[in-house]
Amino acid sequence: MITSPTSSPPGRTEPVPHEVGLLAGDPVGLARLGMLVTELTRAARAGLRRRSGPLPPLTPDELAAQVRADLAGGVLPRDGRGTAAVVDLVRRYAAGTVDLADPAAAAHLQPPALTVAVSAEAVAAAFNASVDTWDSGPYAVELERHVVRALLDLVGLPATGDGVFTSGGTASNLHALLIARDAAARRLGVDPARGWPARPVVYCSAAAHFSTARACAVLGLGADAVRTVPVDGEYRMRVEVLARELAALGDDAVPVAVVATAGTTDYGSVDPLRECGILARRYGARLHVDAAYGGGALFSDRLRHLLSGVDGADTVTLDLHKVGWQPAAASVLLSRDAADFAPHRVDYLNPADDGAAGYDGLLDRSVLATTRRADALKVAATFLAYGRDGLGGMLDACHDLARHAERRIAAHPRFDLAAGATLTTVVFRYRDGTDGVNGALRRRLMRSGTALLGRTAVPERGVHLKLTMLNPAARPEDVDELLAAVAAAGAEVAA
Repeated sequence: MITSPTSSPPGRTEPVPHEVGLLAGDPVGLARLGMLVTELTRAARAGLRRRSGPLPPLTPDELAAQVRADLAGGVLPRDGRGTAAVVDLVRRYAAGTVDLADPAAAAHLQPPALTVAVSAEAVAAAFNASVDTWDSGPYAVELERHVVRALLDLVGLPATGDGVFTSGGTASNLHALLIARDAAARRLGVDPARGWPARPVVYCSAAAHFSTARACAVLGLGADAVRTVPVDGEYRMRVEVLARELAALGDDAVPVAVVATAGTTDYGSVDPLRECGILARRYGARLHVDAAYGGGALFSDRLRHLLSGVDGADTVTLDLHKVGWQPAAASVLLSRDAADFAPHRVDYLNPADDGAAGYDGLLDRSVLATTRRADALKVAATFLAYGRDGLGGMLDACHDLARHAERRIAAHPRFDLAAGATLTTVVFRYRDGTDGVNGALRRRLMRSGTALLGRTAVPERGVHLKLTMLNPAARPEDVDELLAAVAAAGAEVAA
């Protein structure tokens, strides 16, 4: 372990004594990493055994007090305490964190990670490559290009396309709308930083992700540039309304983009992508498809029809840390035209003569990050290990669980079904309770550590509960137990 000098004059720092295996990426360090990961894994398993359920049976205040007690000596002591302190920390962390592999964890678009992906992630972290320059991560740079090409093919975008890994769907959507903003500005011959001759407008459905409005605010378009289009009974954008609104635009407005959602966060619904694309092209706007959730349907022969028309998009967001079972982050923005990623050269990173000689990294692809991790390694490892059919089978298993939950909820005397399983999400409500009861029963399950459900507000229908089934190892009987726990908690809270 690293040791500190026992005595040194004030203001003077002694060199750290050499530690065998100090650095993870050298041969000795990799060997030590393997041993340490094994030890930490044992500690994590011991921590999980301290409880049952996806959450620790603690209130937020109790957990905060526990962490304060665990770190009573401070999180940055003057003298390090060696790997024994790390083992103890990991044991406590596992006892107090969320266990997404528990079948009763069904709240968010946050899946349990695949073992093969986590293993590859550890290797990527050990070498700490970055893909901004070729010499910062040669193999990582080429690997990202190959993974992006595979995803372009999966979506059906042309060979002229390109893409970039980002930190998440919010970042991918921001980048897509930046490209759309700049394309509209070029079309009008204006500098977007100096103002617009007409009001920029971005259309999305009323069920679209909040990142669309946030991106417009960040990009200087203003959150009021977003115009939400109402949804139908299946929570899909009503394209006839979109068509009327686009046709009614006067000279005082310019359509920048239509954002179609393939897999809404709350309902898993998919907008009519092909029709949205036709309208966007007719009025000179770009079509961006936010498929952060629903893009995973392309792995499945059963569900890929839901994304019919996605190949007509100008840009597409995919989150493989949703349907893809990757540890975060593994989001990708794809574009049908590589020219959307504007060339950008920095003398100390990617000078032109290096580029001419073939030593170019991926700095041009990203506008939101310079240093970027080799996230493509874990994705490539997963693709090679399972293939498209293997990942499609995992999604089909989750879809089966969601359909099972939908049937049980529809038949249950205490539940009202609001949205069935288009993908892997089911939205429902405890029938005998108010909004307060539905919110409180969810917190009751969290407080006991028994189950983790999502919640949302269905327009004009109040607080609802949400199951997001992303555990391909869960079983139908696990769903039955989860719903029984919800019904019991609802009765207790309502009483």
